[in-house]
Amino acid sequence: MRSDRRTGRQRNKAKGESAAAGKAGRGAWRLHMPAGSGRKEMDIQEYIVFCMELVGTIAFAASGAMVGIDRRMDVFGVCVLGVVTSVGGGMVRDVILGNIPGALVRPVYVAVAVAAALLVFLVLYFKKGLLQGKTGLLYDRVMLVMDSVGLGIFTAMGVMTGIRNGYLDNTFLLVFVGTLTGVGGGLLRDMMAGVPPYIFVKHIYACASVVGALGCVWSYRSFGQIPAVVLSSALVIAIRFLAAYYHWNLPHMKQDVSL
Repeated sequence: MRSDRRTGRQRNKAKGESAAAGKAGRGAWRLHMPAGSGRKEMDIQEYIVFCMELVGTIAFAASGAMVGIDRRMDVFGVCVLGVVTSVGGGMVRDVILGNIPGALVRPVYVAVAVAAALLVFLVLYFKKGLLQGKTGLLYDRVMLVMDSVGLGIFTAMGVMTGIRNGYLDNTFLLVFVGTLTGVGGGLLRDMMAGVPPYIFVKHIYACASVVGALGCVWSYRSFGQIPAVVLSSALVIAIRFLAAYYHWNLPHMKQDVSL
């Protein structure tokens, strides 16, 4: 009996040590978040995705601010366009999926968008010459870079949101919400600014998002989350840069054609 009891205690002890070792191993792959963040720890994948979301937010906020400045808006209007460009597509996506918009649950994205838009406004307010003369090309180049980076990242984030909501097997829905997340904010920005939507007139835009969303779905099913986000974002950015460099555009009606 004593031998059996000892054997049982040894087994329980071994199980406890094994469980502790497992927890320690998993803990080694987690990052502790600052107090008040709502969660005390975040794993590496979530941290990488969060950082990419912040990069996309800053990129889209900068492009929104550039449009607002070009339309001679005041600082409030510039910040509003920056926020709408950054979180507008994601908010529409969340409503379609039946969720509370993430920008309202985690206002850090709105705060970052406001800060980025305000920074762009202040820089160009004190350096007005950057948008005049030969340096006026800066506007188009900044818009290209910021819109391309934001489009790539948010297209991937939209697909990931669809997957987290349980639609991994629905390719059409994933591509739809990915494209909506990527182009929705820019579409709202241009409508509010009273300019022709960028996605309908400038190079290859929405089509790049569709291709990136398809690539994200395929990459996720084959390699997992982080490779899918990185590869699809890079694919969208590459298509946008190539389209701008080689002047790729979809067919459109000539100006001399009237109905």
